[in-house]
Amino acid sequence: MKIVRYAEGAITKWGVIEGEAVREMDGDPFGHFHLTSKTKKMEEVKLLAPCLPSKIVALGLNYRDHAEEMKIVLPKEPLLFLKPSTSVIGPEEAIVYPKMSARVDYEAELAVVIGKVAKSVSEERAGEYILGYTCLNDVTARDLQPKDGQWTRAKGFDTFAPIGPWIATDIDPHHLDVASYLNGERRQHSNTKNLIFDPRELVSFISRVMTLLPGDVIATGTPSGIGPMAVGDKVDVVIEGVGILSNDVVAEE
Repeated sequence: MKIVRYAEGAITKWGVIEGEAVREMDGDPFGHFHLTSKTKKMEEVKLLAPCLPSKIVALGLNYRDHAEEMKIVLPKEPLLFLKPSTSVIGPEEAIVYPKMSARVDYEAELAVVIGKVAKSVSEERAGEYILGYTCLNDVTARDLQPKDGQWTRAKGFDTFAPIGPWIATDIDPHHLDVASYLNGERRQHSNTKNLIFDPRELVSFISRVMTLLPGDVIATGTPSGIGPMAVGDKVDVVIEGVGILSNDVVAEE
């Protein structure tokens, strides 16, 4: 099932993708819901960010090939940082290149969407707390990242967390191709089999640090091939079994 959050005129709704149509959901995917008989063609609605997380918990290094690229020893525990809820945008929305930065990078990532409150859960039961998976671009002001020591500014600008286009449920996250394309040219390509810590390990570990709420997102890290974007560029995050997340880059006004 592919769960979407979408706008029909001025009204925001939940639904599921059925072929080239969206079937309206009564309720929401984090509680009780049923699918109605109401459908709309995809071109008649605007897809929004598929969830509104209270926080995005992201991984600083979680692909073996990226560790090799950066010449960094593999971490023994997940390296966590946070992106604010205000950084979230949806598919086809614009990434704003801030005046404060001279280099802004793309980072294609598989994202975990939490389905119910998770606190101190075991790895064995962690899958019960995962609603599904979506695409995420962990946009980063690379030139600012080393200046601060911690990464809040470099990772936290408005529009620096595009997610979407939907939440894919019932998929195996362990062998998915992950890629990014800049203006149609592939820049990143790996597979989630190269993750150092898999989604269930991450849900368990993070939930022992902080309570994960329904709709929260875990960004599982980016593979090798990170690089800069420029104003006017288009970046696509493509994940097997999930979909394609596309965003253009515009200048800050």
